[in-house]
Amino acid sequence: MSVAITLTVNGVRLSREVDPRLLLSQLLRDELGLTGTHIGCDTSQCGACTVHLDGASVKSCAVLAVQADGTDVLTIEGITGQDGALHPMQAAFREHHGLQCGFCTPGMVMGAIELARTAPDLEEATIRDGLEGHLCRCTGYQNIVKAVRAGAQAMREG
Repeated sequence: MSVAITLTVNGVRLSREVDPRLLLSQLLRDELGLTGTHIGCDTSQCGACTVHLDGASVKSCAVLAVQADGTDVLTIEGITGQDGALHPMQAAFREHHGLQCGFCTPGMVMGAIELARTAPDLEEATIRDGLEGHLCRCTGYQNIVKAVRAGAQAMREG
């Protein structure tokens, strides 16, 4: 049995017939080839699979593809500019060394973008609280916090 869904992914409207048990992360990675959405745990603990669903950060391994029917999904691949320029948050992660191996980075960036849009106060404690549920085993978070603060500032100025 399959279910027809229609959604917009990175600005492109598409329709698919999907198994009702298919996760959004599987749809993005396996069927659409958007492999920037990483799978780290499959239990919504690590945040590597974070995408925006109608503007809100969600862990795509905890969302069924059928639940995304009629929504707008934005992945890490969809945040770059038309000219290929990095999003200000991506540029800040690069500039402030907010990554090492890079596995958690796409989900971390997507979570940080929402945090920058919704939190009026981006002090260190706010950033750390806002990134709870995004695990990084490499950096120790200090440079991630610096990157989020700088990226948020660049987003406000841009």
